[in-house]
Amino acid sequence: MHNILMRPKSLIIGDVVVLAILTIIGFATHGETGVSYLPRMAASFVPLLFGWFVLAPWFGLFDRETISDPKNLWRIPLLFLFAAPLAVLLRSVMLATPVIPIFVLVLGSTNALGMMIWRWIYNRIAK
Repeated sequence: MHNILMRPKSLIIGDVVVLAILTIIGFATHGETGVSYLPRMAASFVPLLFGWFVLAPWFGLFDRETISDPKNLWRIPLLFLFAAPLAVLLRSVMLATPVIPIFVLVLGSTNALGMMIWRWIYNRIAK
């Protein structure tokens, strides 16, 4: 059984920063970066953060042995198959808007890619 972790602060902080940056980039692609969009950004960011931190331990993404092997980066897109629909559903409830399937796909794929890049960089730095 994997050693369930000593969660390095830098990894956790990096995860939060990456998800925040990706949320801002997502809104920027729609020209929605003003202060008036902060509540909508939070309505996207907070559920995504929740999904990531609830599911990541289940996928071993805070386990030292797992994260030290770049071959395990495949777990990140697998996690987002679950985290993205959960985040979009929670966002839809918070904003009283319908769930848009293409948004689930875009949110999941872009965040999976961004998190894979960050976790690869983290792995290189940690070594």
